[in-house]
Amino acid sequence: MDIKEQFEKLFANKLSTNNARELLIELYKKGETSEDIATVASIMRENSIKLPISGELQDRAIDIVGTGGDKSGSFNISTTVSLLLASLGSIVAKHGNRSITSNSGSADVLEALGINLNLTPAQQVKMLEESGFCFIFAMNHHPAMKHIMPIRKSIEHRTIFNILGPLTNPAGAKKYLLGVFSPEYIEKMAKALIELDATRAFVVSSNDGMDEISLATTTQFAFVEDGKVSMGVIDPQTLGFSLAPKEAILGGDAKENAKITQNIFENRATDAQRDIVLLNASYALFADGKARDIKEALEIAKSGIESGRAKEHLKFIAELSNKI
Repeated sequence: MDIKEQFEKLFANKLSTNNARELLIELYKKGETSEDIATVASIMRENSIKLPISGELQDRAIDIVGTGGDKSGSFNISTTVSLLLASLGSIVAKHGNRSITSNSGSADVLEALGINLNLTPAQQVKMLEESGFCFIFAMNHHPAMKHIMPIRKSIEHRTIFNILGPLTNPAGAKKYLLGVFSPEYIEKMAKALIELDATRAFVVSSNDGMDEISLATTTQFAFVEDGKVSMGVIDPQTLGFSLAPKEAILGGDAKENAKITQNIFENRATDAQRDIVLLNASYALFADGKARDIKEALEIAKSGIESGRAKEHLKFIAELSNKI
């Protein structure tokens, strides 16, 4: 099977529904390689509505994103980390959607925080330039998914599309903290990122099934730098964190999760809520090249919250998005 040719036809809506289903099922049964994942992600990128972003901004951009599908019920950790990083001088091009497997997707919680998501690609770039943050609403940037989604939903098991989302950022971000729902995809996704020209990235999957770095147990990771992949394990206790059960970071609907994010930025959250954001933010900051090591990154992340900078910057992002 010529993956490239078949998926180009699928995105161009030139495959029958039956042939498209067969393609996705056959690939699932075969097992997707890193080359397959990179090839299809590249085709999906080519068929997306891209941001008119400068090369310099693209090189600086980082995405903090997960595949979803972990059914953990946590609050919006990666979205909170994204907003924190933007307050610390990072360029965060956050690619996301409404809720699919959770009570509140990144789009839902950002709306609940007062951020206007109905922006043109040019306005999104302006948000990046002026605030270091923009939200790239996946449903507005991947028009081919309108005809692919019903086919995907007609298949009872997962397909390659369950892991493609994080790799198809229309801003072409070069840096990532990318969570996957299963450790079996860590190395595959890391190698796919290299093929897609990522410069630095952590790909993580926790040993309790989260597409984040967990506070309840250890997390497996792959680190991408200079075209090479190194593997390892993150133990939050080595950074001074106390372990906390998954129940301690549960969220609810968009309104409830927005309140948790605000509480974290206002120094009013529980220790576990704050700590899981600081833990993930540390690795995101290191991937972004903002710190020499994880411990320094942790201090930077703490300063963003304790100084009130994250709280003020969230307010600035919301105001800017509504007047831009």
